[in-house]
Amino acid sequence: QVQLVQSGGGLVQPGGSLRLSCAASGIIFGIYTMGWYRQAPGKQRELVALMTSGGSPVLTDSVKGRFTVSRDNATNTVYLQMNSLKPEDTAVYYCNANLFTGTYWGQGTQVTVSS
Repeated sequence: QVQLVQSGGGLVQPGGSLRLSCAASGIIFGIYTMGWYRQAPGKQRELVALMTSGGSPVLTDSVKGRFTVSRDNATNTVYLQMNSLKPEDTAVYYCNANLFTGTYWGQGTQVTVSS
């Protein structure tokens, strides 16, 4: 059974940092494109970052220079390091694993950036 288990969310002040983790099981992790998406209330889910199976990162413009996506194939884990957080980063963040044969989602974790 495929599982993507997320951790690392929480409440931080503007300018602070958080590190999100997503541990996968039930898939051949090393061949999947891993991604991070977020959804704020009243908004559509949007792509934040992708990490291809070949190790090439893609970041959406609003987080470039602040966020870093990485993956560790030895532990089947993808990370999202979030620095210089802004209130507009507040959302539920979802981990995603994608291959042409299927796509899977983590349970989501709340990130709130507020004073």
